[in-house]
Amino acid sequence: MPNVLETLDQSRRWCEEEQMIIDSVKQLCQQKIAPRAAAYDRTGEFPWDNVRDINALGLNAMFVPEEYGGAPLSYACYLACVREISEACASTGIIWATNFHGMKPLIEFGNAEQKKRLLPRIAEGGIGSLVITEPSAGSDATGMKTTFTDRGDQIEINGSKIFISNGDVADLYLLFGKWAGIDDPKKAITAVILEKGTPGLSVTGVEDKMGHRAASTASLSFDQCLIPKTNLLVGAGAGLDVLLTSLNRSRPSVAAHALGIARAAFNDSVDYMNERRQFQKRLLEFQGLQFQTADLAAELVMCESWMWHIADRVDKGDFDIGIEASILKLKATDIAMQVTTDAVQSLGGYGYCKDYRVERLMRDAKITQIWEGTNQIHRQLIGRSFLRKEKR
Repeated sequence: MPNVLETLDQSRRWCEEEQMIIDSVKQLCQQKIAPRAAAYDRTGEFPWDNVRDINALGLNAMFVPEEYGGAPLSYACYLACVREISEACASTGIIWATNFHGMKPLIEFGNAEQKKRLLPRIAEGGIGSLVITEPSAGSDATGMKTTFTDRGDQIEINGSKIFISNGDVADLYLLFGKWAGIDDPKKAITAVILEKGTPGLSVTGVEDKMGHRAASTASLSFDQCLIPKTNLLVGAGAGLDVLLTSLNRSRPSVAAHALGIARAAFNDSVDYMNERRQFQKRLLEFQGLQFQTADLAAELVMCESWMWHIADRVDKGDFDIGIEASILKLKATDIAMQVTTDAVQSLGGYGYCKDYRVERLMRDAKITQIWEGTNQIHRQLIGRSFLRKEKR
């Protein structure tokens, strides 16, 4: 008899092509990606084997328009794949999801020439990167100091970025900075596409992290880095809308990633409590653990139901989902941290040891509460949305 999470999965109706992709992803995760996850976490090496296997399925094509070499599928299908891959290996999940985060704005805001020239690389398996964060600008993007200066047919880039997912391996970067000469910090924000190997672009470091150890997180430097003005997205000082739209679409993706981690930990915990006996009883026969499991399952079902609601809205063309995306990101990442922490507790001493993956999942879950806007920022955004305009 399926449990409530399996019933929720079965309630989704996919077209034949989407079901084939999801089934292929599940098979790949079970046979190859999940068995490699512990070793990649231990060594911290970038999981090129996983990337090659994902590319063999042509997964990047699902969010690239057909005219640029893609085979587009629904946003809901994309989120399902993010969750599946992240359940198998959180590092690989965020590497692949970042391709979407970085390149979706190019798809939505780029002109025909830019898309024709750049998108086939991604459809064929190229790696994308979304480049926003700086030492002085995290959740507050208006604090960016990276500058774009008009040099005729070129744009000169100077500055630095930190905590950039895929930063040292990307083929294309969606880079945000400020247009020199525009004083307003919001109106100055601009987006450009930077290509791998551009002179003046250098990787200055790769972080040694608590979790997601196989997913590279790099620091970048731009020293008189020149790109063609044809790589300017939308226009000078028109990047804020691009940035906000990008985050609205990537935050549900981060939620799907967190829910994949949570699913893995929940399943491991339930399996263990069904097998482990104390005082002649299976652990899950104790009422306290039944209550804990029930509460976690209820939270997961509610979060995943909300995720599918948002996905369906996006697929129907409704992109005004800023607050809804914040709620999803907040709740999904908080429950991921709670599920993984409780899984370690449920497994006792075993849960604290690296032989059991809940130890890794707990470390992987933590960053989901931090990136794509800290959960404190999302609580502020949600709460602020209820402020009424004062009457004057």
